[in-house]
Amino acid sequence: MLSFEHRDITCCFTGHRPQKLHQPEEEICEGLDEAVVRAYNDGFRYFITGMAMGVDIWAGESVLKLKNSHTDICLIAAVPYPGQEKNFPHEWKLKYAELLDKCDKAEIISEKYQKGAFHARDRWMVDHSSMIIAVYNGEPGGTAITVAYAKKEGLELRGI
Repeated sequence: MLSFEHRDITCCFTGHRPQKLHQPEEEICEGLDEAVVRAYNDGFRYFITGMAMGVDIWAGESVLKLKNSHTDICLIAAVPYPGQEKNFPHEWKLKYAELLDKCDKAEIISEKYQKGAFHARDRWMVDHSSMIIAVYNGEPGGTAITVAYAKKEGLELRGI
């Protein structure tokens, strides 16, 4: 189970949803694969994904790839509220369900949707991590806020 005692070996992810990305999916996924391997080689064993479409789900899939050969990895889903995926397109709903099923733990941040649920999820991830891997293009929004908060909290920041 994740606790603050594991914070020094916990990494979380932040990044844009597909429509805001300026790189091809394949390039981002390759970058995430490399970043996850590097984090593992640097001693990180706990990985937190926020379960949003795009970078969050791809990052979780990258962790699962490595987990196939490294069983000491723990993947945690930080779910902002139950039903987060309700309005996802069908393909993303399937990816979400498969990833959630393969996570070692799911942390439900809010019992229901409310304004600020995604922000609360992002803060929870940062508060439980010592490193953040970000796919960030400089545009304002949730990713920018999360990166700024992670910097304020002293997390190591690695970009893709």
